[in-house]
Amino acid sequence: MDITDLHAVVTSKQAILFDLFHTLTALESTWSPGLMTHQLLGVSKEAWNEQLQEQSRARLTGQMRDPVTIIRAMAHAIDPGICESTIAAAVRNRVERFAGALLRVPRETLGVLSSLRRRGKSLGLISNADCMEVAGWDRSPLAPLFDSVIFSCCVGWVKPERQVYQACMSALEVVPEQCVFVGDGGSHELEGAKKLGIVTVMVTGIIRELWPESIGERKKHADFVIENLSELLPRT
Repeated sequence: MDITDLHAVVTSKQAILFDLFHTLTALESTWSPGLMTHQLLGVSKEAWNEQLQEQSRARLTGQMRDPVTIIRAMAHAIDPGICESTIAAAVRNRVERFAGALLRVPRETLGVLSSLRRRGKSLGLISNADCMEVAGWDRSPLAPLFDSVIFSCCVGWVKPERQVYQACMSALEVVPEQCVFVGDGGSHELEGAKKLGIVTVMVTGIIRELWPESIGERKKHADFVIENLSELLPRT
């Protein structure tokens, strides 16, 4: 389906549900100055990403809520010799980096969300995130634009589990047939939304910088693929 079809779909739906990181935030390289967590810990990016993506259900569902405990568990799973001072520095750095992502939101993103609200759309947010990653949410310019905000660490479910989508839709008082889900496709989020009958839109702009090799697999579960969020709206 082409972009005209997408505009017709967005116009016809009552609610637009969004992923957060790498969908609404800026390029990861601009989140904040300084080193990334794996660099501070002295471990490989691949090993760190494995911990984040595959072995962290406890942090994402809120079973683990203490930042030092979370970082220590992941760091020591890779290298038990990492010292406490390094772990503490990594915690501070990670909180600051994610706060930067939530504060330095692209103007285009805010414009698209504001335009959707003016068009009468209900906006929902569904994010797999631990307590550190969303600690800066209340200060974000994104916060006042959403009618329902679901963070996995607060509800105990993660995408692509159906309950996390249902929690958001319940708060908005809509059903899947009234929704569009927009995200970069991480955590099998598009697949989970599509199984519920939600129209899915994949945004590729940011993940081309990070994981371009993942786009082909992720877009299999997308009804529409766009490069930038602005493509959700017709040009005026």
